[in-house]
Amino acid sequence: MKVRKNIGFFSRSLEVLQWVCRFNFGNFETEEFKKFLRMGIIFFLIIGVYWTLRAPLKDAVFISLCSSMELPYVKTASVLFMVPIVMVYTKLLGMFAKERVLVIVPAFYGITILVLSLLIFFVQALSETISDRSLVAYWGTKVLGYFWYVFVESFGSLIPALFWAFASDSTDPATAKRGFPLVYVFGQLGGIIFPYTIGSLPHRLGFTTDAFSMAILGILMLLIIPAVRYFLRNTPAALLVPFRAENETKPETPQEPGFFEGLKLIFRHRYLMGLFIVNFVYEVIITIFDFNFKIAAGQEYSGVALSRYLSLYGSSVNMISFACLILGVSNIIRYLGAGVALLITPVIIGAALFGFLKLESLSFLFILMVGSKGINYALYGPSLKQLYIPTTSEVRFKALTWIETFGSRTAKEGGSIINMLLSFFQKTFGVVAGRTYYLILSGVIGSCLVLIGFCSALYLGKKFKDAIESKKIIC
Repeated sequence: MKVRKNIGFFSRSLEVLQWVCRFNFGNFETEEFKKFLRMGIIFFLIIGVYWTLRAPLKDAVFISLCSSMELPYVKTASVLFMVPIVMVYTKLLGMFAKERVLVIVPAFYGITILVLSLLIFFVQALSETISDRSLVAYWGTKVLGYFWYVFVESFGSLIPALFWAFASDSTDPATAKRGFPLVYVFGQLGGIIFPYTIGSLPHRLGFTTDAFSMAILGILMLLIIPAVRYFLRNTPAALLVPFRAENETKPETPQEPGFFEGLKLIFRHRYLMGLFIVNFVYEVIITIFDFNFKIAAGQEYSGVALSRYLSLYGSSVNMISFACLILGVSNIIRYLGAGVALLITPVIIGAALFGFLKLESLSFLFILMVGSKGINYALYGPSLKQLYIPTTSEVRFKALTWIETFGSRTAKEGGSIINMLLSFFQKTFGVVAGRTYYLILSGVIGSCLVLIGFCSALYLGKKFKDAIESKKIIC
């Protein structure tokens, strides 16, 4: 009797939630709604762990082990180390089914996070007892700091890209308009809850290291594995069918994926190059903003206090995204289309760039980063992921990974090169004059990129609309 009551309560709660979501996301069939709820739980864990690693821990741990002025250099290192990482990832796609890879990769990252939590605990706990003159301790700490940063960067490139490749490969365009923004809501909830509760936990408990937070994140990362299995076991096969086009053909013989196949696809198709460009433009400008924000934050806070401040930043970004989605920003995608939603982002980033050139306080940089990131996750992200639907499965799993790993890393490297010039200009022309030259350079390059991004978004929106209306794949 009690079990029946619980089932009845669950069914009624599901109906109420489905009714509430109808106003912001559209009408769902019951099983379709359950599918996106399950998908949302997976994304909740991914984004929750990712934002806690990225916002409070990645930079705070690196700065404590190295220094804030080394951030542009470690971003360069992350580009180089992504080559072997993507090689292994591509090999996995050739050896295992896509669903299997979605289990293997999170398992690797979960276990590695647990191991790194132990290493960083011992390094930070013993740092006061080790002489600063010890070259072994000095370089050991440097290597650990760089490895930690590159590891978190690779996590942010591979795991979300793998998830969205799987999501777009099992969703048709009509349901994606409703379902993908709903999945993003769950992701933003994870990004709100995890960074502030887990990322700032050491500071609230009086710990001197972030190892405890890292260990919790490793365990949560491993929970993605049963969540994926539950999704595959309980979602009807009819709802896992990808977009099928009239002009789509299957290869006669399956080919083992090569490392450069994704890159070849990007250069072969203008549509994929357009996706690369809009992603590149956003990341370059945000890298410039982020560098200045982290320097200002590092000057105000240090240690676990810095982790706590960056935790607040991470939660604030996702709170803004969540509020935008709940208030119906995703209706822009539903009614005006993904192309229009994509066009709005360069306009917002252009306005943010203008504000960055005029104001430099930590409070303004905090608001700037929160606003830029928040709109990205609420509008830009869901619209961009939909643009992969009228493509083949090969493109979704190979080109998407290249765009969101090397595309993002190359863009961050471009932004880092500009950021490296700050130190050079200040040494050459003085602190004040050097920063002025740096801001002028950032403004000129940023403005050109915003214009290029706007034109690319215009092209992508038209191609996507034509492909969906004619029921044909683009590439």
